[in-house]
Amino acid sequence: MFLTLGKTENLALILTPDSAQLDEVVLTVNNANGVFGSDRTGAETSVGRKELTTLPTISRSAADFTRLEPTASNGSFGGRNDQFNNFSLDGAIFNNPFGLDAATPGGQTNAQPISLDAIDQLQVSTAPYDVTQSGFTGASVNAVTKSGSNEFKGTVYGFYRNEDMTGSKIKGQDIFVPSLTQQQTGFSVGGSIVKNKLFFFANYEQDERTDLGQSWLPNTGSGAINESVVSESDLIAVQNALANLGYNTGAYQGFTHDSESSKGIFKLDWNVNDNNQLAVIYNWLDASKDKPAHPSALGVRGPSATTLQFQNSGYQINNKLNSIQIELNSRFSDNISIKFQAGYTHFDDFRNPMSSPAPAITIQNGAGQNYIIAGHEPFSINNVLDQKVFQFSNNMTISRANHTYTAGVSFEKFEFDNSFNLCAYGYANDNGYVGAFGAFGSVSDFLAASTNGLLEEALANAQGVKDADSWALAETNVGQLAFYLQDEWDVNDNFKLTYGLRFDKPLFFDSADKAQEVIDVSFYQPEIQLMDFPVASEAVAFDNYIAQDDYLSGRRGQYAERYGAQAPWRGRWDVKFLQDYEIKISENKTNTIQFSIDVLNVGNLINSDWGLVQQPKMYLQ
Repeated sequence: MFLTLGKTENLALILTPDSAQLDEVVLTVNNANGVFGSDRTGAETSVGRKELTTLPTISRSAADFTRLEPTASNGSFGGRNDQFNNFSLDGAIFNNPFGLDAATPGGQTNAQPISLDAIDQLQVSTAPYDVTQSGFTGASVNAVTKSGSNEFKGTVYGFYRNEDMTGSKIKGQDIFVPSLTQQQTGFSVGGSIVKNKLFFFANYEQDERTDLGQSWLPNTGSGAINESVVSESDLIAVQNALANLGYNTGAYQGFTHDSESSKGIFKLDWNVNDNNQLAVIYNWLDASKDKPAHPSALGVRGPSATTLQFQNSGYQINNKLNSIQIELNSRFSDNISIKFQAGYTHFDDFRNPMSSPAPAITIQNGAGQNYIIAGHEPFSINNVLDQKVFQFSNNMTISRANHTYTAGVSFEKFEFDNSFNLCAYGYANDNGYVGAFGAFGSVSDFLAASTNGLLEEALANAQGVKDADSWALAETNVGQLAFYLQDEWDVNDNFKLTYGLRFDKPLFFDSADKAQEVIDVSFYQPEIQLMDFPVASEAVAFDNYIAQDDYLSGRRGQYAERYGAQAPWRGRWDVKFLQDYEIKISENKTNTIQFSIDVLNVGNLINSDWGLVQQPKMYLQ
């Protein structure tokens, strides 16, 4: 029998002794409950093998399937930020605990921590009413990995796409489509090591992608659809001025950004005896992605129609992950069982700047608007984050008549070591300041600084800071301890009552002492001002955008739901074409070759006015 994740099947079977010989036994199951059955404790969506195989996906990520949950929108569930979700793998916590940029491991590099080919089922719960689940106000997303069986099975797969497979029109107008090359390859294999006793499953996948690093071109008067307002002569002047000081800016057009990831999972399932089953799961991820300087954290910094960056102002983000977990299911009697889980995960996240030591350089257009970005990426100065996560849970289930009692304990500990040095390369002398929190008012101001000693001294200072190798380090150790008790009472076939109690205790260990160590160190605390519009016309354009939308205009001065202006009427159509060719190689063995084409937002392919999402821009074109 195959059970879908999150659904309970009650079989009422009566066996009677009979000495007669049976030719055939047929079990007929009447699934009268359907989706809305007594097994449901709250709103949830289950995605099974059929959906994972047949629904379209471009990214080959779980996110392409969790969006089937009705309240889902770009990783948000029920209007909550995606950081308020809880992700688990085979029931064990599998979040990005520090929460930088992405809620799931590998999210900073746009990598998937687990291959889609290794996932058997997905469950999304937004209100489960289950005391064993906690740590979210958005959704609990659980992925169940595949296991081996007595039948030896394997798959080999590959996917490819490029810019020719991307739409090129919006409302009948041509748009610039940047170069793109992506290919994914992988394999899975599973079977038995000892028949009916010990099983294995393994998967490996590699993803390589190349994108154009900067889609906007410098202004040469060509009239190209992606031509910016940034003059090529200004870019050349800035590039040459820094080259004369020994600093290489890199290119300002035509360069590419690479993304690479490799991942794997190995799983053992051992039927120790009739009463004990043990599972061991190890998975790893090694991913990297080239990125431009942060586009908005320190003002609008492009790349855009009004602001261009040099290649070496970017950085490479790296996500490395190693995780192991064990699960022991034990049955002590017909009525008592225990599920024990323990795991350890190590995250190693770091940045490789493309720039040599230098301050961040922002050059404005003379009217207060950022124009050219050069120098070091301000957030990538020895930016290192090391995370270790320890966890265990132990749940005991007792069945008595029409009651199912659950009692358990869970514990999580997080150890964070973070080195973040935002202002380390900033420099000031009598001629001014250059760094993350300053800007040259015009190209002329910058060129003056390149000859009056400010930039020369700033470059020398940055190199000295790097050579000193004395970086800030913040250490934090926190945890969570929980005890819980629950009773599921089947009052009758059509009524079920679930009630319970959960106690959670946050643990801070030595965090107060670690925080004081940082406070005691003198460091520069800049004054960060509220966002402002550098040009009055931009404020008018943004106000007009709000005015034309009924949802936004009706909520001025109020908190609006996340994606509220887009939901519920935003939609798109996705299509998957799938064809299997089965080749029988023997009486009991069949090989299958599968071809698939995934088309996302196919409505826009039919009509360029369909499938659009209107978004405000913080610059003028």
